[in-house]
Amino acid sequence: MIGFATLTGPLPKAGVVVVALLAALTLLASDRRARAAAMLGALALSPVLLLADIWSSPQLRLVHDHPLVAVAGAAVAVGVLVAAAALVARRPAVIAPLAVLALPFRVPIQAGGKTSNLLVPLYLVVAAGSLSWAGSALIGGREARRTAAAQRRRAEDLGRHRARDGGAPVARPSGRWAQLLGAGGGRTGLALWVERLLALFVVLYAVQAIYSPDFETALQNVVFFYVPFALLYGLLRDMTWTARMLRTCLGLTVALAVVFSLVGFAEYATKTIILNPRLVVANDLHTYFTVNSVFFDPDIFGRYLALVMILLSVVLLYPGPQREQLTATLVLAVLWSCLVLTLSRSSLGALLVGLAVLAALRFKPSRALVAAAAVIALGAAAIAASPTTFGLNQGVNGASSGRGGLVSGGLSLFADRPVWGYGAGSFSAEYEAHHRAAGSALSASHTIPVTIAAEQGVIGELVYVALVACAIACLVRGARGDPVRSAVAAAFVALIFHTMLYADFLEDPATWALLAIGVVLAGAGGAAARGGGAAARGRGAGGEAELGAARAAVG
Repeated sequence: MIGFATLTGPLPKAGVVVVALLAALTLLASDRRARAAAMLGALALSPVLLLADIWSSPQLRLVHDHPLVAVAGAAVAVGVLVAAAALVARRPAVIAPLAVLALPFRVPIQAGGKTSNLLVPLYLVVAAGSLSWAGSALIGGREARRTAAAQRRRAEDLGRHRARDGGAPVARPSGRWAQLLGAGGGRTGLALWVERLLALFVVLYAVQAIYSPDFETALQNVVFFYVPFALLYGLLRDMTWTARMLRTCLGLTVALAVVFSLVGFAEYATKTIILNPRLVVANDLHTYFTVNSVFFDPDIFGRYLALVMILLSVVLLYPGPQREQLTATLVLAVLWSCLVLTLSRSSLGALLVGLAVLAALRFKPSRALVAAAAVIALGAAAIAASPTTFGLNQGVNGASSGRGGLVSGGLSLFADRPVWGYGAGSFSAEYEAHHRAAGSALSASHTIPVTIAAEQGVIGELVYVALVACAIACLVRGARGDPVRSAVAAAFVALIFHTMLYADFLEDPATWALLAIGVVLAGAGGAAARGGGAAARGRGAGGEAELGAARAAVG
């Protein structure tokens, strides 16, 4: 109660910095017990910070009026979470497919006077997985230390004195989670720098929230996105990504995309929107009709479809069974048709960029450049032939749905405070204050580098650029000829392109998931993770075993 009173009083900003440091520790800590403690601390502190933020909001009236009922409900929720963690502890491998299933589902929830579409199912998966992992690390670590001590005593009794000779048994993690640990423990080079920069970005964002005029938004970004997604990254990074697990996750992702597309087709046929009242109004005002399926925003739906199409397109680029390639072609046709109905130009552009990266990694880069030049030339010819179709008669700002004005406004904010910016999460408030856009619902410039420049200045921009460059280099280097790594790298580059035209970079769990899987596959144990030790040994004999395992994964 004292800690809660402190967070609701003089030190709420300190709490955000602390929880960000705990999230960073889960990314960087090599000691399993330290990382487990950081996980538990982040899980415990995040809801306290959120409650402190929304304590006076109307949605907590029940808590104020009936505190005992609220406490009982919280106890039940904790009990359910602990039970779920116990189930996960028996089969930790289910975390990966469960995360894939929960990744796209958002639930509208009011927090701090705003309605946010939150990834509640994914939060439950992350919390259960983190509790399970932390329990395994703490309990299993004690068991391992007892075993090591017993072995040491037996060795001393036999007169071998292993402790003095440096041969004493080493305490190793035990339990089912330990059996799943893959390449995550041996990260070096670019993979390690990716995680360092991720941790630095999260901590820097929390520090720059201290002087933000919209601290509430910054707090919610940390609690709703950065902290749980950092935990998700750690869980996925520590998995051994076998061909079977990769194939399962891809199959679930494709199945979800097909189901979402069918919902989109039903929306278009009935001219009915399930979510987003603003989209209903927009469709009534225009001759065209935009679908969003179970997603609140058509651009988010379009991005999801584009990423799935990129991952699935690898099946067509490498030799494989004709039946699988025919199935992939039919699925791609369905997804493409629904992507067109989203009218998301940013998603269509991201798809083209991702396919270009795939082509460059599969074939000679010169051929990919020629194909890209041809596509650009055809697009330019189509725009020149019918400029009104693409909205160019409305000017750059009209054709980009107002993004031109947001970008120019963001750049002017950056010019006012170029070094440290206006503070994390402050773009909407400062844009409204400087450009009199009262009543607008914007939350970012829809161009992530501009948003970061306005909010965090050169300091944040340098960390962002370094993170993106390091991540792309880590995922792309050595991916040529490897279907799985090529698919992950292409999807990540496409996502980066999409953030240049839309919001959400580290606020999207897909970013963290692609990075986690890509880091594992790019690490020293990547070959073993995909095809076992035989694939790793097969490198010296032509590498066919590894390539075969990779093909099996995307098959």
